[in-house]
Amino acid sequence: MADTFPELLAPLQRMGLLHAHEAVRFTPLTGGVSSLIVRVDTPHNRFCLKRALPQLKVAALWEAPVKRNQDEVAWLRFAAQHQPQAVPALLGEDATDCVFAMAYLDPQTHPVWKHLLHSGVVNMDTAHQVARCLAKWHGASAGQTALSQAFDHDEDFIAIRLDPYFNATALRHPDCAEALHGLVQQTLSHKHALVHGDVSPKNILVGPHGPVFLDAECAWYGDPAFDLAFVLNHLLLKCLWQPTHHAAYLASFDALSQTYLKAVNWEDPAALEARACALLAGMLLARVDGKSPVEYLTTEAQRDKVRHFAKAFLQQPAAHLQTLRQHWTP
Repeated sequence: MADTFPELLAPLQRMGLLHAHEAVRFTPLTGGVSSLIVRVDTPHNRFCLKRALPQLKVAALWEAPVKRNQDEVAWLRFAAQHQPQAVPALLGEDATDCVFAMAYLDPQTHPVWKHLLHSGVVNMDTAHQVARCLAKWHGASAGQTALSQAFDHDEDFIAIRLDPYFNATALRHPDCAEALHGLVQQTLSHKHALVHGDVSPKNILVGPHGPVFLDAECAWYGDPAFDLAFVLNHLLLKCLWQPTHHAAYLASFDALSQTYLKAVNWEDPAALEARACALLAGMLLARVDGKSPVEYLTTEAQRDKVRHFAKAFLQQPAAHLQTLRQHWTP
């Protein structure tokens, strides 16, 4: 119904995706906490429209700059240059209202990776492909001065990622505060590649031609270890969510981490892996006690297990991802 979101009519018309007095239907899509996302149906087309929210839909106060929509559009354009099959096609952008349009991908043919993992459909090839996509984008962006300047916005990344994850968690765990603050400095001091910033299974569709990455509004030129640790963190946490499938989740952890590290050629893979280990420990703790806790760890016993594990590796960091993986038990 056009009267459901009247504020979206003007940007649609400015992008040339809707004519005056043309019928339109908006269907809100769920899954995100940071943006309004709707499916748009016009007489001639069906697509998605995304508009950044100034305050994220989480329990804690978490504000973020709405210009991140523009950063996501810029990341989509870069990603499509190197792997067009791995991102939705960009259809239009309206900078006035921080809105952009992209192709709609039917969930029947492009299920969400998180949903597949939850139901026990764990395909190793998906993990390999996710790793190859990340390594391809990181490698293609490494050393690119123009990209480093275009995505040089540390303040935004601090507001969207580093502060709500690590600094907020440090307030809850003073005994790990030094290590968590150190992760912030570590991440800001390694500017190697263009980072997606939110490589979560909920932001990856599994299509007939491989994974399709969504929600790059955290895109930033910095430490690629952040992306690697971010997605591996989710695979470990899924073991507590659905312990029946823990062996498959850990196999995906192995496939993704090993495939990615073998492709690293822009820096010393061992150095990147060590940073990812430290970040992974911090992210585990953050997804329990930061500003964006995972919704599926519903018992204190589950959360305490994560806390105990994460704090041990924050206080004594590992050098190899396999070390964390081998000590992790559901």
